Amino acid sequence: MSVIIALLSAFFAGITSVLVKVGVQKVDSSLATALRTIIVLIFSWLMVFVVGSFSAIHTLSLTSLFFLILSGLTTGASWICYFKALQLGDINKVVPIDKSSTILTMVLAFIFLKEPLTLSMVFGILFMGAGTALMIQKKETSQIVKSKAWLGYALLSAIFASTTSILGKVGIENVESNLGTAIRTIVVLIMAWLIVFMQHKQHEIKAIDRRSWCYLILSGITTGLSWLCFYKALQIGQASIVIPIDKLSILVSISFAYLVFKERLTKKAFLGLVLIVIGTFVLLIK
Repeated sequence: MSVIIALLSAFFAGITSVLVKVGVQKVDSSLATALRTIIVLIFSWLMVFVVGSFSAIHTLSLTSLFFLILSGLTTGASWICYFKALQLGDINKVVPIDKSSTILTMVLAFIFLKEPLTLSMVFGILFMGAGTALMIQKKETSQIVKSKAWLGYALLSAIFASTTSILGKVGIENVESNLGTAIRTIVVLIMAWLIVFMQHKQHEIKAIDRRSWCYLILSGITTGLSWLCFYKALQIGQASIVIPIDKLSILVSISFAYLVFKERLTKKAFLGLVLIVIGTFVLLIK
């Protein structure tokens, strides 16, 4: 069951990348993050009341609450970096780097969660690492990117994302997954809006056009769906299995990037994508 739920998480996450790319074209990435998080917050708390898990809030231990807050902070940092990277770079380059967080996550899961690191996992990590390296190489037919800042933001996004997965796994160990997601979203929302006000970007809200609003709202909804599926799968399955499956969202992202933005893969990038997918499936071999 955890595998099926993780696949749904991957699908919604893949769609989100494309929706965000459209939504942040004319909107500051930090402001876009803050606005989207409102949608995610509403959605996540609606799910809490639908499944009836709100009554369990008084059973939260201080330890669980602490790790949920930490995972919320790293999630917010990952989002802000990821959306900034999407704003500056191509989806086909940013997404593979972000998904490479799987490698660091598995190492951290081995160290801190004592999850087994098998030979197949080592080969899977090698495949994914090689595939990512091929995918981020400069495309000969693309325009020269004036700034390489997107690369730094994408790397930071991957680091924060891997940390989030470990903290989230610990935080929701004894917490209903929908409730855990909703609590984490509150932290992300507070963090995002603090950054917006610190940068004095709140006045730019009135300049956002209808098209951008539409895509930001849709991306918030798909993010909420992806989160709910991901943390439910993480709660009932192993982090070292759920997380690689979730990263298959790269296939969805790149497919829609081709259909919507006409972003094409070079032969090297396509080979890299194949290696990442192979690596993902190798990780699932027991």
